[in-house]
Amino acid sequence: MSFEPLLTAPFIIQIHAFGAMAAFALGIVQFVAPKGTLPHKTLGLVWIILMTTIATSSIFIRPALFPGLPFTQWFSFIHLFTILTYFGVAQGLFLLTRSGPALKAHAKAFRGIFIGGLVIAGAFAFLPGRIMHAVLFGA
Repeated sequence: MSFEPLLTAPFIIQIHAFGAMAAFALGIVQFVAPKGTLPHKTLGLVWIILMTTIATSSIFIRPALFPGLPFTQWFSFIHLFTILTYFGVAQGLFLLTRSGPALKAHAKAFRGIFIGGLVIAGAFAFLPGRIMHAVLFGA
């Protein structure tokens, strides 16, 4: 395992990858830590900012890898997770502004983002030919 392929990747990919790693670790902490506390609320806000940063940076990854790529070719099927992440963050934030059962429902929206945006989409990052595959398994 070597971080060299990631450290030499374009900056937008570094932002995306390190943000995803931080959001994954923070998400695990949020799942096991006590709910409703000030640390839970604070770390939750940090997690939301990280997920929004990850989703936004994902838009610019292909152009960073292939400069001059026409806008119509910037996106692939994996960018569906970008849209789902934005939708999940908006839904989760909306539910956080409510009280009672709606407030409790925010957890479902954020769990969905964690599973879809970090676990499932993240698994694609480790396919052969991808930078994270090179980090974990070598070139």
